[in-house]
Order: sequence, then structure tokens, then C-alpha cells
Amino acid sequence: MTAVGPADHLHHLGVSLAIPDVSRASFWGGRTFVAGRGSTMLDNHGVQRVLARDADGDGVEEELAWAGPDGAVLLSERRALRIAPDRDGWRMSWRSTLTAGAGGAEFGSPHTNGRDGAFYGGIFWRTPFARAHAVCADGEGTDIAHGSRSPWLAIVGDRATVVAATDSGLPWFVRTGGYVGFGPAVATVRRRVLAPSETLELDLSAVVLDGPVAADDAARIAERIRTEVRA
Repeated sequence: MTAVGPADHLHHLGVSLAIPDVSRASFWGGRTFVAGRGSTMLDNHGVQRVLARDADGDGVEEELAWAGPDGAVLLSERRALRIAPDRDGWRMSWRSTLTAGAGGAEFGSPHTNGRDGAFYGGIFWRTPFARAHAVCADGEGTDIAHGSRSPWLAIVGDRATVVAATDSGLPWFVRTGGYVGFGPAVATVRRRVLAPSETLELDLSAVVLDGPVAADDAARIAERIRTEVRA
């Protein structure tokens, strides 16, 4: 249900926490959008280093350092992932706390750097769907879902559906043309700034189901998983 290293974007890694601009360092991979130049390959790629890991039967907790190309640590992260059977399919939950380093941190996206609508970056799910239909609390269709602050989103494919929910309040990045991918976006209208030691909380809970799912059923499933996550 995830596309890792697809031919069109080899740097897409299934479900990941990837941000294209953290204080001008790329934690997305591939090219960087530069105003006036377009997408350009730059020597600005950072790395997420795992400092500690505690794994059990259905999940993992990690501590990570986000280091820029010069080795300076820009962010620290505490990450928790869980995968478990669900009565409607199977469920994944991801929670991360990002903490800015001593110099603070800024988050950007191709959109904030001049490419309209391309505000991807955050917890991102690259699906293997050739095509899909987007549904959220605000209505149906990619034009409605992209940028929506709906608490849930359904990506409906021909053979499977992902129903996702977030408590972050972040707007959804949704793409169904060219490739199908989605996630709560960190930097949309403007760059997001964190002061030194300030934190940013990110989360995504999702259930994967066989086959297409109707909008009413997707809303019901999303509300259930949001309620269970809060419990």
C-alpha cells in the first residue's frame, strides 16, 4: 500500500516524515524548487539519524537527529509508530514531536518558495495507486480536499482505500494526478518558524481497507479512529 522508490520519484519512501525545506536544508530528496530557476538539484540534502530505537511486536519508538548538509543538528525528533489489525482493515498510527535546535528552525515548501499549490512536506503517504478519488469532510474531489483542514481524508482507489485522520489542524496536501500522495502539510501559505527549543506536533492515523469505500462510510471510520486515538 505504499510506493517505495517509484520510477517517477525515486526519493519517495512509502510513508515517511519528509520536509523539503528545513532552514534551507532538504529532508525530502530530489530537487529543490528555487524561485526564478525552477526545480534544481542542489547540494543541500540533510539526513535523519536514528539515535535510539525501542521496538516491540506492533510498533517502534525512536529518537532522531535531523542534521543539515554541514552536520549541524537542526531538529530533534521523538517518533512513535504502530501497526495493528483493525476491524475494518489494518491501521497505522504515526506521532512525531519535532524540537528546534539552538538556532531555531524554519519550515518551507515549494509553495512558500514560489511554486503555487506545491505545499507538500510533513508526514507523507505515497500510494501505489494509478488513480484515486479524494473525499473529506468538506466534500469530494482533489480541488476540495487539497488545502482543506478537514480532520479526515479518504483516498479511494480501485482496489483499496486509505482513510486517514489527524488532530494537527494542518491542511491536507493531496495529489491524484501524475502520482497519488497525501499528508498533513507543515508549510502552506507562509514559512513556519520555530523558536529555539519550540516544538511542532505531527500525527497521522490511517486505516487501509479492501476496495472502494463510500463517503459516508469513510467519515464513520475516520471518526471512530479519531475517538480511539484520543481514548
